[in-house]
Amino acid sequence: MSSRAAGTATAVAPAPLPPVVDHVTTDDPVVFLTYDDGAERDPRFIDLVRDRRLPVGMFLTDSVTGPGYGHFARLRAVGATLQNHTLDHPALPGLPLAAQRAQICGQQRKLAARFGVRPRLFRPPYGRYDTATLRAAAECGIAAVVLWRVTLEPDGHLTYRHGPRRLIPGDIIAVPSGEAPPLSLAERTARLLGELEKRGLEAGRLEDHVGRVLR
Repeated sequence: MSSRAAGTATAVAPAPLPPVVDHVTTDDPVVFLTYDDGAERDPRFIDLVRDRRLPVGMFLTDSVTGPGYGHFARLRAVGATLQNHTLDHPALPGLPLAAQRAQICGQQRKLAARFGVRPRLFRPPYGRYDTATLRAAAECGIAAVVLWRVTLEPDGHLTYRHGPRRLIPGDIIAVPSGEAPPLSLAERTARLLGELEKRGLEAGRLEDHVGRVLR
């Protein structure tokens, strides 16, 4: 008979909390292009991703993407990866753990059902999170919580949250969806690619570099 007392349950250690990253330390001359929500469905953006072989990451919100999932299937077919940005885009800090888990795990299930993938990266709406967010993300199978250092604004210019006021290797660039932006998604991205070329940088695949950090 086992020395363990009969009827005693074995404690299961909780999953470690995922790291939060807004920049990746790397010697490679790369930055990472990440797109939020899924409101903009510019067919020329698909062409640009295909023609330039851009390893972009699309952080999708189900309530925003809605009937546009076919657009993102086409993007995935030309090399984009699909990541988690919650079901409904709420501000997560202060919500109960169960509610945060429902938002994150719910979107994991949606993306798995539609595309057969369970994202490893998660971006909290508005870049805001608390300890419950990290715990929920861990329980939903998220490996890293992804913020950003640089924003590509709707008019195509760049803003910086902290650090150098220029692009540097390892920068994570967020491209938020715009309401009738002055430049299309393809135009904004093409302008950004021109800036990268001037600085000797190129787009890298975020999952690959974050994976190196986690190993």
